Amino acid sequence: MQGGSSGIGYGLKYQARCISDVKADTDHTSFLTGTLSLKEENEVHLLRLSSGGSELVCEGLFSHPDEIWDLASCPFDQRIFSTVFSTGESFGAAIWQIPEPYGQSNSSTLDCVASLDAHVGKINCVLWCPSGKSDKLISMDEQNLVLWSLDSSKKSVEVLSKESAGMRHSLSGGAWNPHDVNSVAATSESSIQFWDLRTMKNVNSIERAHVRNVDYNTKREHILVTADDESGIHIWDLRKAKAPVQELPGHTHWTWAVRCNPEYEELILSVGTDSAVNLWFTSASSEKQASERSTEASPQRVNPLLNSYTDYEDSVYGLAWSTREPWIFASLSYDGRVVIESVKPFLPRR
Repeated sequence: MQGGSSGIGYGLKYQARCISDVKADTDHTSFLTGTLSLKEENEVHLLRLSSGGSELVCEGLFSHPDEIWDLASCPFDQRIFSTVFSTGESFGAAIWQIPEPYGQSNSSTLDCVASLDAHVGKINCVLWCPSGKSDKLISMDEQNLVLWSLDSSKKSVEVLSKESAGMRHSLSGGAWNPHDVNSVAATSESSIQFWDLRTMKNVNSIERAHVRNVDYNTKREHILVTADDESGIHIWDLRKAKAPVQELPGHTHWTWAVRCNPEYEELILSVGTDSAVNLWFTSASSEKQASERSTEASPQRVNPLLNSYTDYEDSVYGLAWSTREPWIFASLSYDGRVVIESVKPFLPRR
């Protein structure tokens, strides 16, 4: 394991929590990030890695009316993204479009495509369907999942269905299954719930307390990765989910988020409130061996930490792999520091 970093940095003016890869931008390695300031006018920054890979440039700076708690880029249109925001008194969610032309000389006003106004409680996240040019997206509050259809040309959204998770559960976030567009995993205080979007019913669950974040492995069907507040990272085979097939130590404080690499199936990133970003290597063979054992046995305990990036002074909340260049990732600390790193030295041999 190595320590420290030689990453490319960029500083926001205000505090921030979320960053997203602009997957639809096939010509540039781009990320969107937004600020979290209650007293100041908030901003959305469109960041692009220079052609030589040596500089992170702000290609667009946009005003956002409220503090941004969640941000996700549309997978099929690089100018469209969603935010979950707070006015200080209530939460809301909206779909935005970046105007053209734009630049960083002054803050441009974003075009509001639609408001996701079917919620009354605290909205936690918006998930875009990972498959092609699907117009479907999901918004999630503490009690409800809402499935929407977006018509960006008409600047309108339609509620397709809405379902309550039940008063016993308080939803906190989730991930859309890239292998099955009808399946979504949702995290709650005491479990991971699996929802069938055709019926909007909870069809299965894993009882697990304090799961903070969840992500699907895009290359390994049935593999799910979770970040738990205090007990690290767990890898699950959903065909045999009574116990995780692998455990990773996580962070010295809360493990906040996990992301599976979009191309290199063995690589997982995690961030935490210990001001670190950790790069992990997991092998398919070890998962296979673990899954073949009795589910009553303890999961395999390994520590395949490839590198820990420690060039932060605050908790790290935001994390995103680049889809265009999958050996590059961006991370974001609460004090507004964005860092771009390359994991090329750690890539597995093909």
